Amino acid sequence: MPPTPLFSLDTLGHLHPFLNYEYLLTNGIGSFSSSTLVGCNTRRYHGLLIAATLPPLGRINTLNRVGELLYLDGSPSFFELSINQFRNSMHPRGDKYLRRFGLDGTARFDYDVEGVKVAKEIQLLWQRNTVGIRYRVECEPNRQVQLDLIPFVSLRDFHSLRHAGPPLEVHCDTWEMLVRDGQYALKLRADAGQFTARADWWYGHTYAIESERGLDDTEDLFVPGILSFSTRGPFTITLWAGTDLTEIPNWDAELARRPDHIARCVVPVGDEAAIAKPAEISASPAIQKLSRAAADFVVARRRPDGKDGITIIAGYPWFSDWGRDTMIALPGLLLTTQRFTEAAQLLTLFAEYVSEGMIPNRFDDYTNEPSYNTVDASLWFIHACFEYLRLSRDAPTFSKHLLDACRAIIKGYRGGTRFNIHMDADGLIYAGDEHTQLTWMDAKCDGIAFTPRHGKAVEINALWYNALILLNEAELAAKVRQSFLKNFWLNPFRGLADFVNEKRKDTQIRPNQIFAASLPNSPLDHDQQRAVVEVVRRELLTPFGLRTLPKTDPNYQGRYFGPPMKRDNAYHNGTIWPWLIGAFLEGYLKVNDHSPDSQRQARVWLQPLIDSMNQVCVGQIAEIYEADEPHRPVGCPAQAWSVAEVLRLAVILRM
Repeated sequence: MPPTPLFSLDTLGHLHPFLNYEYLLTNGIGSFSSSTLVGCNTRRYHGLLIAATLPPLGRINTLNRVGELLYLDGSPSFFELSINQFRNSMHPRGDKYLRRFGLDGTARFDYDVEGVKVAKEIQLLWQRNTVGIRYRVECEPNRQVQLDLIPFVSLRDFHSLRHAGPPLEVHCDTWEMLVRDGQYALKLRADAGQFTARADWWYGHTYAIESERGLDDTEDLFVPGILSFSTRGPFTITLWAGTDLTEIPNWDAELARRPDHIARCVVPVGDEAAIAKPAEISASPAIQKLSRAAADFVVARRRPDGKDGITIIAGYPWFSDWGRDTMIALPGLLLTTQRFTEAAQLLTLFAEYVSEGMIPNRFDDYTNEPSYNTVDASLWFIHACFEYLRLSRDAPTFSKHLLDACRAIIKGYRGGTRFNIHMDADGLIYAGDEHTQLTWMDAKCDGIAFTPRHGKAVEINALWYNALILLNEAELAAKVRQSFLKNFWLNPFRGLADFVNEKRKDTQIRPNQIFAASLPNSPLDHDQQRAVVEVVRRELLTPFGLRTLPKTDPNYQGRYFGPPMKRDNAYHNGTIWPWLIGAFLEGYLKVNDHSPDSQRQARVWLQPLIDSMNQVCVGQIAEIYEADEPHRPVGCPAQAWSVAEVLRLAVILRM
């Protein structure tokens, strides 16, 4: 028997709620495999192999799914294990035979058909654009069983959809099949059975999530042929598909090649602030699950100088890597898990590309040229560098590669840099104008900015003050503290203003103020920090993170659905963000001196997000949740900074 997976759900032949649950497998270069737990694709991004042709980007949906026909005892009738959704129907209904789903190094589907047990496993090869689908069939020794496998091919950019046209180019022999469409090609091989070419189109597959998002939702899929295998008694057959497939891989050897990041995630015993060579204990089940999730986002990427490097994918399935998300997620993904070498590589890379006091927010997908367009990424970089020093105790790397970059950022912000980012006469940082969106609340559609925050934003200046203290800029920090209180402090019942500019002081209650209490160095006194934490708790805290507006605000949007304009309007106007739970709990623990009672309460508040990993995108944590109850998970189903902050706090709280 295979070992018990980290995640296991009994489906027992039910379609719901498992049609709304997803799985995700990744391979360390940005490729992924994803679908629902019943195997019905409900997004354009679902597929058995979404291959990163320009790691970690250039992603194409290659093998969309596989249809399975099971013939028993020589009967001409068959049972189908797959499931598809069309405009007005679902066919076939393989969910009726599905009994259990499991997720760990592979995704496993256990079926029971007329006493014949079929275990279907999906493995994404580590740092290769190849997927394996293995079928292990258990039955009586003399029972006649035939399994036909039908590959459904998209072979298209993963953002787009394919529509029927001339058949794709197909080359087929007994042991393998090649499907080609222009620049894209997919090879299929099997360790048993026989391929037969039988080109065909299947029309009108409907993706329900795309329908809800107000986007094109219908795709036609190409079937190049069929793989058929017949025998008596139990058997195993594996179908491999890939853009770089040259020979049939060894299933177990490939699984063994995957790094065991769970084993590397250990909980330091003692004072986190004084880690040197800490005593360690084995990670709890919750930490194991979170560390497995964290590893999905850390992927290889070629550095601009051509050398091997790493990056952090902001979210699956559609996000790439971003400077802001990387710096916010890095402490949880790489420092909590003690992946210090990779953290140093990533921080050093960004340090090399500091320009006019800014780190890049992204590197171009094709040219690798850096792009600078955010005010907060550079300040989060400073925070991440000092967290690296605190937790790794790697003073040589910090002094040689990171400290000067941090100082250059301070210098650049003081003197002024791109996008009108500059230190004002009062010592506070001013950024942007009415045409720019430079903070993390950057939703914009058709030229409309839904949360315009140009001027002096509260979290930017909290980060600025924290950076000045870290870099021993005591005199300027004292000036900033006075100006911060003058500009942002409202009263103990509302906390801090969200931003200030020439025209207004925005007094909406938003979660951005929590950073003034949570960061290591705060411009607020203890009572003010406590007041901020209480305002955020009272007005914004939910079981899945912080709302971006309270329900009483006239701009509050309780639902997140519909076309892009409608969704972007709700994105930061009520919608819940799980990653903010990290700052809230850190602030809450700080103002309560990490008392046993406060730690117990913090665990209660964090637990629903850990529990959510058994639902939604199994093994992951979503980007956002709807503000209105029951807080439906929406947006990107697997988000780096959501996982990072939950993991970071779970370790602090010994969960």
